Amino acid sequence: QVQLVESGGGWVQAGGSLRLSCAASGRSFSVYAMGWFRQAPGKEREFVAGISASGGTRYADSVKGRFTISRDNAKNTLYLQMNSLKPEDTALYYCARGRTRVVPVDPADFGSWGQGTQVTVSS
Repeated sequence: QVQLVESGGGWVQAGGSLRLSCAASGRSFSVYAMGWFRQAPGKEREFVAGISASGGTRYADSVKGRFTISRDNAKNTLYLQMNSLKPEDTALYYCARGRTRVVPVDPADFGSWGQGTQVTVSS
């Protein structure tokens, strides 16, 4: 079972930037799609961004042009660069490993999850 550990969350003013990291254990990191989700209080967990095993990416409409997902297979690490942050980006951010090489958007199609890192954006 893979372990995923997120880091990089924090407090930032609107318009600022943060970079989240997700360190994965194990030797199979490169063969699976990875994704970032977020969950705000009282809301359902929502897809933010995903990256396939081959590096193809997809984003939620709400973050396109502001967030960039990337992966470093040599370091078993997933990243989410978040720019032009807005108060509505405030949430607990999770990384997750997909079950295949391609990126799903349904949380049920991700098999392993981290504990999350909090991002708070003030206006």
